[in-house]
Amino acid sequence: MNMRLDPIDWKILRELQADGRMTNVELASRVGISAPPCLRRVRALEEAGIIKGYRALLDEKSLGLDATMFAFVSLSSQSEAELMAFEARVASWPIVRECWMQSGEIDFILKCVAPDLKTCQTFVIEQLTAAPNVGTVRTSLTLRQVKNEPSVA
Repeated sequence: MNMRLDPIDWKILRELQADGRMTNVELASRVGISAPPCLRRVRALEEAGIIKGYRALLDEKSLGLDATMFAFVSLSSQSEAELMAFEARVASWPIVRECWMQSGEIDFILKCVAPDLKTCQTFVIEQLTAAPNVGTVRTSLTLRQVKNEPSVA
């Protein structure tokens, strides 16, 4: 569904990305409209799939998840059935927090978050490289996060 966004819609999106917990009344005040039309606009943005959901952003380190690793995976076959099978496998691995299919020599990039390096190593050796159709895997441990800006508007 294509929806034309006007300046008020863009303001709503920016405000909700900054603070998704604010009340509709507060949001309406911040974007300069009354509460009923603000709520209608938010609902329309949700129904159009522009607003996909709401969630809390957690600090991984505070939860004991000290290791972040990226795994660069090349499959032996890129047939649609093999791609779908790998994607289903990835969905079942809790250590994988994000997965991106790529063009070029790397088929997938996985962002993995774990309590420690040993957990990352175990995952790579026992699950990832052992998975059917996985050709090569390269990994890279992160040192620190420099930027994390999930906002798009």
